[in-house]
Amino acid sequence: MKKIISYNVNGIRAAIRKGFVDWLRDEKPDIIQLQEVKAFQEQVDVHEIEELGYTIYWFAAEKRGYSGVATFTKEKPVSVQYGIGNDFFDAEGRFLRLDFEDFTVINSYFPSGTTGTIRQEKKEEYLDIVADYCSELQKTKTNILLSGDFNICHTEKDIHHPERHKGVSGFLPHERVWIDSFLSQGFVDSFRQFHTEDDAYSWWSYRAGSRKKNLGWRIDYHMVSSALSHYMHDAYILPQVVHSDHCPVVVELEG
Repeated sequence: MKKIISYNVNGIRAAIRKGFVDWLRDEKPDIIQLQEVKAFQEQVDVHEIEELGYTIYWFAAEKRGYSGVATFTKEKPVSVQYGIGNDFFDAEGRFLRLDFEDFTVINSYFPSGTTGTIRQEKKEEYLDIVADYCSELQKTKTNILLSGDFNICHTEKDIHHPERHKGVSGFLPHERVWIDSFLSQGFVDSFRQFHTEDDAYSWWSYRAGSRKKNLGWRIDYHMVSSALSHYMHDAYILPQVVHSDHCPVVVELEG
């Protein structure tokens, strides 16, 4: 059984100060994909993480303290790709791909559009690039796992009080349609394969006690290719883990 976690840590150094490494030691994922590490690897003491048996792959943003993704894996990949091949988004450290013998994992931090029109346009550009990339990848790879913070709630079950969020970035109709389209491309939302009706979230605002009231959004996903989905054993969310305003999301694969 392979346990794979995706987790927007909203700053790896802050998460470590809050007990991230101890939690990782107890949770024992085979692969953990982090978003918003907000640091260069040399700024982080990764010795304890490496002692747990992980090899570390890190793709930081050029801007200090911003964005960035990292993947820790106990099984070494056969190849690694840093970036999606777009200069703008690669400078923001948003995409990291690891190929293993029997499957491919992608770690991606999708842009947020909440800061205004320009960033929303960049977000939508990135959505198109990812969809095209995965479509091309499917021509040569069948077992694909795309994990990360998508910054989109797919359905009304994925956001608290959906009626209050009409017209809000992250719940815009065309963003939700993009997920529909991506799924129709040959992927499944792993969590919804096991929890069809749950109102479950992976991010909560720091404002107004949102997490305690469970006023959240489900914006973190493991999207599993149709071929790989046959090996899914379980998928779930860990809302009790509190190193970040996000929480980890998990998929377990047989084999």
